[in-house]
Amino acid sequence: MIVLDTDHISALQYRDGPKAFTLQSRLDSLSLDEIATTAITIEEQMRGWLGLIHRYTDVHRQVAYYERLVRIFDFFAEWQILPFDERAADEFKRLRREGVRIGTMDLKIASIALVNGGTLLSGNSRDFQRVPGVQVEDWLQS
Repeated sequence: MIVLDTDHISALQYRDGPKAFTLQSRLDSLSLDEIATTAITIEEQMRGWLGLIHRYTDVHRQVAYYERLVRIFDFFAEWQILPFDERAADEFKRLRREGVRIGTMDLKIASIALVNGGTLLSGNSRDFQRVPGVQVEDWLQS
């Protein structure tokens, strides 16, 4: 299974250039049941758009950000979303006890990838390589 981190999902959403095209081409060679993202990625994206909405008191300035927030739901409607479930939470706690020190959200994503036997696609390989057992690749640099 291929699990996309937030940076790879963002590239697909914005389709900004050859990196997104290359990523999409590689994903097109897989079946949909082999591709997923995580509940953490959705949380990160929602927090970003909600933060922008709440930054402005002028409701007219909020409109564009609400539109982007709604597009998240449309985008993820057909995606397989891997949850942060009890298995992932147990893995997260185990990794913390073992002294793995990366950001909380990244460690949650790594935990989800580990318990689902997935290869994580991320541009943040430096941090994810600190997590024992995580297979990480960067398809935006390939």
